[in-house]
Amino acid sequence: MSEAVLKEKKSSGFFSVLQRVGRAFMLPIALLPVAGLLLGVGSSFTNTAMLEAYHLIGFMGPGTVPYSIFTLLSSVGTVIFDNLPLLFAMGVALGMAEQEKATATLSAAIAFFVMHKTIFALLEITGKLEPGVMQEGTIANVVGIQSLEMGVFGGIIVGLGVAWLNNRFYKIRLPNVISFFGGTRFVPIISTTVYILVGALMFFVWPYIQSGIYALGDLVLRSGYVGTFIYGFIERILIPFGLHHVFYLPFWQTGLGGSAMVDGVMVYGAQNIFFAELASPNTVKFSVEACRFMSGKFPLMIFGLPGAALAMYTCANPAKKKLAGSLLLSAALTAMITGITEPLEFTFLFVAPILYVIHSIFAGLAYMLMHLLKVGVGMTFSGGLIDLTLFGILQGNAKTNWIMIPIVGVFYFIVYFLLFRFMILKRNYLTPGRDQDSDVKLYTRADYNKKKEKKGEKDEHAVSRMILDGLGGKDNIATLDCCATRLRVTVKDPALVSDPRLRESGASGVIRKGSGVQVIYGPQVTVIKSELEDYMKALPE
Repeated sequence: MSEAVLKEKKSSGFFSVLQRVGRAFMLPIALLPVAGLLLGVGSSFTNTAMLEAYHLIGFMGPGTVPYSIFTLLSSVGTVIFDNLPLLFAMGVALGMAEQEKATATLSAAIAFFVMHKTIFALLEITGKLEPGVMQEGTIANVVGIQSLEMGVFGGIIVGLGVAWLNNRFYKIRLPNVISFFGGTRFVPIISTTVYILVGALMFFVWPYIQSGIYALGDLVLRSGYVGTFIYGFIERILIPFGLHHVFYLPFWQTGLGGSAMVDGVMVYGAQNIFFAELASPNTVKFSVEACRFMSGKFPLMIFGLPGAALAMYTCANPAKKKLAGSLLLSAALTAMITGITEPLEFTFLFVAPILYVIHSIFAGLAYMLMHLLKVGVGMTFSGGLIDLTLFGILQGNAKTNWIMIPIVGVFYFIVYFLLFRFMILKRNYLTPGRDQDSDVKLYTRADYNKKKEKKGEKDEHAVSRMILDGLGGKDNIATLDCCATRLRVTVKDPALVSDPRLRESGASGVIRKGSGVQVIYGPQVTVIKSELEDYMKALPE
């Protein structure tokens, strides 16, 4: 085998692993909107300044029943953000485990406690818990344990390691005398043993890693508006590869995204800083330096991409405008309200990649403009109208300067509309409604089902059958999972995958890299995944 082929295989394998790590992040990340909603609503309606501004203090102020309810909501939202490292440990182990996912998840929780308790014991033995011994901010309270401030990195280290141990040992056979401890029972045992050693290793190694992370974060922060532009561009350009979660998460959840003192507690990570300030009654203005890693999404999601959708609609052939309009309107509203943009982005990504590059450049500019204009609006993970309302409008313009978002947004809407329309017409890009070719249509599963019903063919497994055919059959599937909008599959033989067959099932696009295949269906992908799994289980072995 040639050296070039070996390098390609290694590259594909590494890419596949990164994709799996990215989708494993999605489970704990999916908690953020719920936690943010609870914290946002709770904090907004327990803020006396806001209640006075809207003349609600009389029946919603301190001592009232509504005030108590909103205080409860705020507390529940806070507890999720306070324990994200543990949730990441369990979520990553769950996502990366190939079999016996429940065992891996429980083992990850155990390993997380063991690692941090080991670090605590060593800190106590060496006297480093005494005030002034360790650098400020390096020690943190992690699920009630005094330990090193590892943030979600600590959870990810546990999740990845335990998943590997689970995949390696869940079928282990031990000698008869101790055979009871074999199989899945061995996984939490080996995880406990290994993470005592990992905890000891982290005690010595992590302070140096921590210093490196803070130095890199300081470099990013000192790079100013240029750094913000680069961050926004990279975050968007990585979406087609499914690696954007791996990129932005450290900025949101670790010292890479900066640090701030909130109510006497040092907080690390852009999103952590924002939500700590949101929960604090003493916040006068949200940190722009933290929000620079979040605010830029709002002009894109709420204004820019809907402008691109309108451009695609106006370029459609008259006979097809109705169908194209319904699809594009649905996708545009989804982007505006929830911040889920992939149905739109992947439509023009597959038609004309240059449009996606232009879109990524404008993404970087949006982040930079929000930074320049001192916008301090945070987000959970979507950046749509829901987040803007909760974390911008309800918090007041004095705290957030949210008014600049629609001002810049209108400009973005116009530019996206004019630029996309010009490019589509000039280059004759086959956007929805401009050609009969199914490869460039924004199909939905509902559209496909209606088409089948019109033909009198009502087969509840028709879509699953087509997907399975397109993936090369049941035996060709190594792993099957999904994120917010994409079916993510690892196949044994990529040559057996049929892109046209997958698009017939209602997919708006297919991404292939080595053995990794991503099939884009939009927000209904979780239902499609469940139905596909049920169909596969019903098939004979």
